[in-house]
Amino acid sequence: MLYLLSLHFTNFFFHKRIISITPPCPQMLRIMFVFVFMFMFVTTVSAINSTDECVLDIEPSSSCGTTNWDGFLGSGCCESAFEEYLSALAIHANQTGSIFLNSSQQQSCRSSLEGSNGRNLLSCGVEKLAAGSGSCSDFSLTDVANKLESSLTGLDQDCEFSGSGDGCSSCYERWQKIGGFTTNSSVEETEICRFAVLVSMVSRKIVSDGEWVRAVYQCLGQNQSARSDQSQNIKHHDHHEHKKKMSTGIWVLIGGLAGIMIIIIITLWIFFKKSATGMSPEGKDKANMYVLDSPFPKELATKLTVKDVYAATNDLKASNFIGEGNAGKVYKGVLPNGQNVAIKHIVNDGEKETFVREITNLSHVKHPNLVRLLDHCEGEGECFLIYELCHWGNLSEWLFSKDKAITWIQRLQIAIDCARGLWFLHTYPGGCIVHRDIKPTNILLNMNFQAKLADFGLSKVIDTGLSHVSSEVRGTFGYVDPEYQKNSRVNPAGDVYSFGIVLLQLLSGRRVINIDLQRPMPIVKMAKALTKGGCMTEFVDPKLEGDYSLKAFELIINLAISSIGIKQQRPSMEQVVVGLEKALDMSIRDRSLTPKFASSMV
Repeated sequence: MLYLLSLHFTNFFFHKRIISITPPCPQMLRIMFVFVFMFMFVTTVSAINSTDECVLDIEPSSSCGTTNWDGFLGSGCCESAFEEYLSALAIHANQTGSIFLNSSQQQSCRSSLEGSNGRNLLSCGVEKLAAGSGSCSDFSLTDVANKLESSLTGLDQDCEFSGSGDGCSSCYERWQKIGGFTTNSSVEETEICRFAVLVSMVSRKIVSDGEWVRAVYQCLGQNQSARSDQSQNIKHHDHHEHKKKMSTGIWVLIGGLAGIMIIIIITLWIFFKKSATGMSPEGKDKANMYVLDSPFPKELATKLTVKDVYAATNDLKASNFIGEGNAGKVYKGVLPNGQNVAIKHIVNDGEKETFVREITNLSHVKHPNLVRLLDHCEGEGECFLIYELCHWGNLSEWLFSKDKAITWIQRLQIAIDCARGLWFLHTYPGGCIVHRDIKPTNILLNMNFQAKLADFGLSKVIDTGLSHVSSEVRGTFGYVDPEYQKNSRVNPAGDVYSFGIVLLQLLSGRRVINIDLQRPMPIVKMAKALTKGGCMTEFVDPKLEGDYSLKAFELIINLAISSIGIKQQRPSMEQVVVGLEKALDMSIRDRSLTPKFASSMV
């Protein structure tokens, strides 16, 4: 019906000569009008009834009990499913770094949160644990570790029990002491902070110690508050009001979309009218040639022009130069909307393949630990890739510069961030993505010192069901898997090897080959020799000044050595993430015991 109305509308415009454009523009405009109507229709339907796939792997239990998490749950028969929801959040946090879902993600999981008893978790109070309301709701695992470190450490220590009454009592008391992020936080904000700390703590052991996780849930959930019964009617009323607001919001959204549709139609009319009357024949031919020569799918349309890029970088001024990748130089710039960006300039025709690969591989891939590709554009003999700007530069600068230093905890968090990014790439639903160039210069640090993998110019996609693809050997000397060099087979194990080298550099602060020694020695050979000889501490980066956990150091160096071993014995990136999180957990515990880690700790 909407399609017929759109056709009638466009016929009215053309037959009444409201728009006067010579052929073939009328046919083009008619197609554009129909497209706009159909797009707005699909968008509206999507807003009313979202069919996005749930990001959580959860099947809520239908069993009921007597616990209500100190009055947090809105009604009975929710507790078992709620605990499964917390575990699903912990697993999701392990993979993405984000703790809570936003409201749209929660709505996408509505069907998944429906128990067989007819009780939906969104009516139990879970909707309060949603990102976007400020304070702790928007925290990542890194934010909790940095900003709520004392709460996380205290809860982790006091909840180290196997179900005993005394241990549970200490655990629950510590849970109650966790306050909000600010001194004047509301009760609801305080509760959200508590659950942010809990999910962060559980995420470290959800894979390795499920029994302990269940014991913690049983301990914290069974302590009921007297305010529980008094709050039931209030929460029921709030939920009813929330549904009314949602209904009103949908109609407001529909009205807004209709207004946007009218604006788009008028804009298209003005644009095509000017294009038809103002473009010279030579210009039309050149524009058509540009579209035909473009190697990218039509859905990867660009918003920025080459002129915009030159304006953003002040004509690629030398003072804006910040680095150089495999395919070209990188400049910092500021877009017209004020956004700071990093812009890669590719001028070599031989690197055009790199340009296409980065766009096609990154355009649909989104993860907190991958540098986000914002846009791209082409000009005569040059191409540009526009990325988010990571203000703190790359990891190489922090490891090897004499005037910069990073702490032991920061090194572990950087390693975990990178490992999560690789884990995501290797298990991507559209096919395993192998980076092929993992090294410190391709690990960038944003304003929050969160690590992000960059430079996907050498990446390869392995279709589902295949174990490898064959390709010429590419990469950076010292980081390339020796087995890949021999057989030219690209597979995830190559990234694991490269990441193992990076781990050794995080531990030692050394380059791949230490040229400062009288006899230059590869870092791999040095690490294996010192480990076998029992002189492991000689491998520690002197810039740490002894401020590290020896237990965690031993765990990571063994993990790194296994990562650079023979392919069949290398861990997966999921196993690497678990090992690194265990090392971080050890380090936090040791840090709470002494102001400065003692390298003599056993």
